[in-house]
Amino acid sequence: MRWLGLDLGEKTIGVAVSDEGEVVATPLRTLARQGGDRDLEAVAAVMREVGAGSVLVGLPLEMEGGEGDAARGVRRFGERLAAHLGCPIHYWDERFSTVQAERALLEADMRRRRRKQVIDQVAATIILQSFLDRSQRAGEGEPA
Repeated sequence: MRWLGLDLGEKTIGVAVSDEGEVVATPLRTLARQGGDRDLEAVAAVMREVGAGSVLVGLPLEMEGGEGDAARGVRRFGERLAAHLGCPIHYWDERFSTVQAERALLEADMRRRRRKQVIDQVAATIILQSFLDRSQRAGEGEPA
């Protein structure tokens, strides 16, 4: 089964996908947010395109681990997405994923303009890969 990993931002949605063996996450694309049902349908279309069976959404927890306004907004989007797709949505701590993505792209000596184009999908990849790694170590296929 493939996982679709999402990094939700105010203007974009970074998208990553796993391989069928649920071992490796790969950046896929960045979707421009259009609002409402259009965002839900854009994610659904990508899910159909890659044959993903599950969705993992990065949850922007606060530094001490609590859920603030941003996390509550992501959960609201996740609830709407679950209803639209007819499947459960899973969440994963995304703290520092954008910082890690920026660092990786800087190390790759990527120009600023190109970094802006791919940072969200790289962040989605980091979120999804950390989940896959944890699942492999724990021997489970879904988060607890």
